[in-house]
Amino acid sequence: MSNLSAEAVRLDTADPLAPVRDRFVLPDGVVYLDGNSLGALPVGVAERLERAVRAEWGAHLIRAWETDEWWCYPTRVGDRIGRLIGAAPGQTIVGESTSVQFFNALVAAARLRPGRDVIVSDATHFPTDRYLVASAARLLGLRVVETRPNELAEAVSRFGASIAVVALGAVDFRTGELWDLGELTRTAHAVDAIALWDLCHAVGALPLRVDADAVDLAVGCTYKYLCGGPGAPAFLYVAQRHQPDFDQPLTGWLGHIAPFDLDPVYRPAAGMDRARIGTPHMLSLIALDAALDVFDTVDLSAVRDKSLALSAFFLRCVSDYLDTGILRLTTPGSDARRGNQLTLRHPQAYPIVTALIERGVIGDMRAPDIMRFGFNGLYLSFAEVRLAAATLREVIESRSYLDPRFRTRRFIT
Repeated sequence: MSNLSAEAVRLDTADPLAPVRDRFVLPDGVVYLDGNSLGALPVGVAERLERAVRAEWGAHLIRAWETDEWWCYPTRVGDRIGRLIGAAPGQTIVGESTSVQFFNALVAAARLRPGRDVIVSDATHFPTDRYLVASAARLLGLRVVETRPNELAEAVSRFGASIAVVALGAVDFRTGELWDLGELTRTAHAVDAIALWDLCHAVGALPLRVDADAVDLAVGCTYKYLCGGPGAPAFLYVAQRHQPDFDQPLTGWLGHIAPFDLDPVYRPAAGMDRARIGTPHMLSLIALDAALDVFDTVDLSAVRDKSLALSAFFLRCVSDYLDTGILRLTTPGSDARRGNQLTLRHPQAYPIVTALIERGVIGDMRAPDIMRFGFNGLYLSFAEVRLAAATLREVIESRSYLDPRFRTRRFIT
């Protein structure tokens, strides 16, 4: 480990992103490897929220919708996220939860292809996505065909012009496997299906090109790599070419062309304003806006390069455990095939992760035997990664994870 310690120092000294770490609030004695679930707190967020509460809500009251431009936040912040996913202005909006955004996008996508009766869904989707696909299919009278992204071509060949929507995740939430958005979107377009992407584990972690890849619709959360805070509102991307016909199922008054006319008949607004539903969650939206300031000063390609370097260094630190099968790597080894997380498997994943957390190394686990570790290049150092690997080794070698207190299941894992 001594050589690895020296290398970590060398890598940190040469790291051009090292100063960005100071823009985050990170507790002493903690190595945070769970940013793929909840990103760390950016320094400017608390101050911005205090101003929003005291000056805007507290002093301006309802006038803040105009004086502080609250009304514009969903589209303005949407465009900020749009830049991170490779979208031109006017195609991205923020508001509602990821679940609501995904359901709206899914139904609207199916309505863009009337007369077709198949939704092809990612068999490895996050459970919520799978639940919502099943729900939308029941609502619309469609069939669901589940397939892995790498088997999409076979499904497209089989069902052809019956396919209305292909709904996939850019990064597998369990394994961290990264899929080629451009290639799979082209596969969907070969039968003129709508390509809908879940970008939750990709946005803010790596450069995306939704416009260049001809993506039709996309959704994503903002509390992982964008560090928008717990429950931060999700975004929706609708390619310009689809906006005039975008017909979502949840038609709230703020998506009306003239919401304050209080028209009893819904008439959708132009552009992305039609994707508004209800009153925005302003405090969460303001926190997200402040968090995005970090991305104004960094190159996302550099963040991606560092994240890959961090994860590769971690694998070197535990390489003997991988070689002997004590740990099994589920994430693809190729940089082009993985997101910013590594997934290791061990039969005792839960107690090992729990023991790590007690020692200040925070990752997470997913049933039955998956340990997930996220590597965010914005705020992690190589020294921390080396320490995390050393702590993992110590927990396994000492067998301390066998202590009964680490085996008692918590509700949240």
